[in-house]
Amino acid sequence: MPPCPPTPGPLSSPAEAFARIDFAWHRVPAGLDLDALSDIQWRSDACMPGSVLCFQCHDGGPSDAELYRRYLAASPFAVLVTNRRMDCFEALRHKGIFVTRPGAYGDTLARLCDAFYPLPAGHWRIAAVTGTNGKTTTVKYLEALLGAAGERVLSVGTLGLALNGVDQGVTGFTSPPLVELRRLLAAYQECADVLVTEASSHALHQGRLAGLRFDAAGWTNFTVDHLDYHGTEDGYFAAKAGIVDHLPAGLPLLTTSAAVAERLRQERPGAPVELLTPAAADAGMLGERAFLALGYNRANYALALALAARILAPTGRQLPAAPWRALQGVDGRFETFVCGNRTLVVDFAHTPDALENVLTAIRHAFARARVTTLFGCGGDRDRGKRPLMGAAVCRHADHAIVTSDNPRFEDPRRIIDETLEGMGGCAAAPDVVLDRAEAIRHLFDRLDAAPAHEPQVALIAGKGHERSIDRHGTKTYFSDQDEVARNFARLGWARG
Repeated sequence: MPPCPPTPGPLSSPAEAFARIDFAWHRVPAGLDLDALSDIQWRSDACMPGSVLCFQCHDGGPSDAELYRRYLAASPFAVLVTNRRMDCFEALRHKGIFVTRPGAYGDTLARLCDAFYPLPAGHWRIAAVTGTNGKTTTVKYLEALLGAAGERVLSVGTLGLALNGVDQGVTGFTSPPLVELRRLLAAYQECADVLVTEASSHALHQGRLAGLRFDAAGWTNFTVDHLDYHGTEDGYFAAKAGIVDHLPAGLPLLTTSAAVAERLRQERPGAPVELLTPAAADAGMLGERAFLALGYNRANYALALALAARILAPTGRQLPAAPWRALQGVDGRFETFVCGNRTLVVDFAHTPDALENVLTAIRHAFARARVTTLFGCGGDRDRGKRPLMGAAVCRHADHAIVTSDNPRFEDPRRIIDETLEGMGGCAAAPDVVLDRAEAIRHLFDRLDAAPAHEPQVALIAGKGHERSIDRHGTKTYFSDQDEVARNFARLGWARG
C-alpha cells in the first residue's frame, strides 16, 4: 500500500474520551493507565499490550465461551469495549472492560475514534451508496467522474480500497468496521478530500458508519436479500433506510428506484427523497461504452452523476463534457469475452433480482442468441433465495448448469438440491456439475459443440470479482475469469 503521512496523534487523551462516555458498566483494574493506551483495534489478533479492542457481540452468534476461546483469551489487549455483559469477564479480570448502553455501540466507537483517529473538521466530503445490487458499480462510476473533475478520491467497497483509481489493497468487507474506516480516513487525509463508499445493510445496522455525516447519499434498488442476518424483509429495509440518518436535515436521498422512493416516503415521512431517471444513451455513448447498453448500468450512471454534482457543488468544479467517457467497465460486472458468435459474460449476480436483471439485459442485447446460464448459490446465507434464483434462471435461459459457489460450511449438494426446487419450469432439465471448474469446462464443451453459425451467450454468474472459493473456513484461489481464459486456450478459441 503506497505510504501516506503517519496517522495523527490523539485529539484528546484516551482517559478523557472514556470519561465523556456514559457506559452501562465498566471496570478499570488498579494500575491501568488509560492515558497510556496506544491504539484502538477491531481485530483481537492485531492488538498490542496497549490496545483498546472494540468487540461487538451479535445475536445468534457463538457462545461467550467460544468467543473467549477464539478471540479474547490469547489477545494482549489492555481494554475491551463491548456491547453487552459477557460470561468471561471474570477470566479477564486484569483487563479494563467497558460495556456500552443498548443501541450506543456505534456512537461509542465513533467517539473513541475521535480520540485515536481524529479527522479535521470539514476536510472530508463523503458520498455513500446503498442498495441490494449496483452499489459497487455506482461507486466506481462516481469515483471515475469525480477524478475526471479533478478531485482527489478515496473509494471503499467490495472491490477494496482505491486512491484516485489506483488499487490500494482489499479490506475484506463491503463496508469495513468503523475502527478500520476511521484509521483509513486518518491515514489518507493528506492524499484525498472525498470519500466514496458502499454502505451495506450490515454496516448501517452495526454502526460501522457511525459519526460520519454524508454530503450525498444514494440508494440503487431494493430486493429481498440477507434474511439470514436481518430476519425479515422489513428488517432488511429498515437497516438500509438508516442511510438517511447520516444526511443533514432537508438534504434528499437520491434514488433511481420508484419503489424505494415510495416506500421511504411511507416509512420515513420526514426524510426527503429525490427520484432520478436513468441516463439517456446515444449511439456514440454505446459505441464506446457498451456496458451502458444495460438499463441498470444507465441507472447506476444517472445516480453517480447526481451524487457527483452534490459533491462538486461547494467547489465550483465541473464535470467534463461527455462525462461517460471517464467510465470504465467494473471488474466482474458484465465482463465479456467474445469469440465469433460466442459471448461469455462473467457477472457477480448472486440474488434473484440480479439474475433477473442481467438475464433480461442479455435477452434484450442478444435477441437472437441461445442463452446458457451457469450459477450456484452461497452456503450459510439466506436459503430462501435459492429456489428463487433457480426460477429466475429458468425464466430467461435456454439451458442452465447448476454448480457450487461458496459453500462455506454447508454441503454443496444440499445447496444445489434446494436451488433445483425452483427450476421445475425450465425448458430443459438443468445440468448439475458440482465442481465449478468442471462446470465451466462443461459449459465450454457445450458451446464448442453448438453450430458455429448460431449465436450463443453464456452467463457465468455469482462470483464476478471474487478470486476464491470459501469451503470449511478456508478460501482457496479460484477465478471465473481464469477458467474462461484456460478454456479459450484449451479449445484454441481466439478472443475477439
